[in-house]
Amino acid sequence: QVQLVESGGGLVQAGGSLRLACAASGSVSSINLVGWYRQAPGKQRGLVASIARGGITNYADSVKGRFTISRDNAKNTVYLQMNSLKPEDTAVYYCNANLLGSTRNYWGQGTQVTVSS
Repeated sequence: QVQLVESGGGLVQAGGSLRLACAASGSVSSINLVGWYRQAPGKQRGLVASIARGGITNYADSVKGRFTISRDNAKNTVYLQMNSLKPEDTAVYYCNANLLGSTRNYWGQGTQVTVSS
C-alpha cells in the first residue's frame, strides 16, 4: 500500500506561481506512475501531469509550458511547479499513484488551488 499527502495549495493571483508537493510513504519502491489530477466544481477530475518510473513525463495540453512535474527520490516526493497561473486553473489538485503489477490506484486527500483574476 501507498499513502499520499499533498501540500502547497493556496490562493494566488493570476500570473503567479505555486508548487505542490506529494509525499509518499509505504511501498514507495513499488510505485510505477505518479500523476497530478485536478477537479473543478461541476467538472470531472482530469489528468494534469504525470511522471513514470523511468522519468518520462506527460502533460495536459492546457498546462504545457506552464507546469512542470518532477520528483525527489530521496524525499519520496513528487512536485508540481505551476507558473503563469490562470483563473481556470482553480481546482482541487489530487496526487495519484499506482504500483507495479497492480491495477489499484491510490489517492491523496487533495489540496485546493485558487487563482484570482
